[in-house]
Amino acid sequence: MQPLDGIRVLDFSTLVPGPLATLILAEAGAEVLKIERPGGDPLRQYAPRLDGVGLSFALLNRGKRSLEIDLKLPDASARLLPLVREAQVLVEQFRPGVMDRLGLGYERLRAINPALVYCSVSGYGQVGPRRNEAAHDINYQSDAGILDATRDGVGQPQIAPTLTADFAGGAYPAVINVLLALRVAERTGEGTHLDIAMTDHLFTFAYEALALSALGRAPKPGAERLTGGSARYRIYGTADGRFLALGALEDRFWLRFCTLIGLSPALVDDRADAAASADGVAAILRSRDSGFWLQRFAGEDVCCTLVRSAPEALADEHFQARGLFGHRLPVGSAECVALPVPVASQFRDPQPRPSPVLGEARALLEPGPG
Repeated sequence: MQPLDGIRVLDFSTLVPGPLATLILAEAGAEVLKIERPGGDPLRQYAPRLDGVGLSFALLNRGKRSLEIDLKLPDASARLLPLVREAQVLVEQFRPGVMDRLGLGYERLRAINPALVYCSVSGYGQVGPRRNEAAHDINYQSDAGILDATRDGVGQPQIAPTLTADFAGGAYPAVINVLLALRVAERTGEGTHLDIAMTDHLFTFAYEALALSALGRAPKPGAERLTGGSARYRIYGTADGRFLALGALEDRFWLRFCTLIGLSPALVDDRADAAASADGVAAILRSRDSGFWLQRFAGEDVCCTLVRSAPEALADEHFQARGLFGHRLPVGSAECVALPVPVASQFRDPQPRPSPVLGEARALLEPGPG
């Protein structure tokens, strides 16, 4: 038995944040019905594709069922109401007000199902002057001050290689709050409307900026303790063109690291001149290739690792031993590695199920007129 057995989720979301949230719920045992517009979630068509299937769609929507319906048709909401009555959770990702116009707003559905947990995921939230503004992950990161902290040596902000707002600002908070709301609904019989604003939740990750604001200043890009201002927490190049990520913040790690590389005693106290200490470390690490340094640091507590490519990370023996990439996901007549999700192994589906064929659960819909 899985923790969310018996929980039905109506998923009106597309692309990434909502689908990832409902994937996590599905992996914990929930039955997820994905409500798709005619033609389906746009992610079905996105590259890369395998055997004609969009891989991003396959990864984020495994184990769900698909209902294809044009929500703009006059009878669409009426056809969905029987499913609403039986559902415990609804997740939607439209701009504020859209679900109301479609006849599927929270107040209407609450009258039908008082215990319904209704989760709205959006960029800027259901209230506020920017609630209807169009934006994407890069915009939410820029608004929350995250991009400013990624400036390189010439001051150019860098695009992060992950959808931080979609994942950390949207999907994860959605799951957390849905589970909290389900617990309340179990005790009281009352559901709620969750307002999950992706930009809001990015500020959690900018805790250092909030701390500095109490001192009346903003973070200096590339110059704070965790963004390059410390010799102990930096990325250093090696002779073979590879890079090492050093995170030796604590003295015991830093002092051992300095001993192993032979840093001049005058530079070990990096509080005196952090830039000089960093330059000294950089010169030493550049003198040898990455293999030499990895061998030197093997078995030592120095918090120094190789900056790996994605294929190298996937092949890492530690992650392989933990079975992180052991599940294979059927994609058409082919297969790929299933996306790992933050559900403990004892709770999740032991074998990933494929993503749904568009409209395969059409029998669950009430028939339209005629």
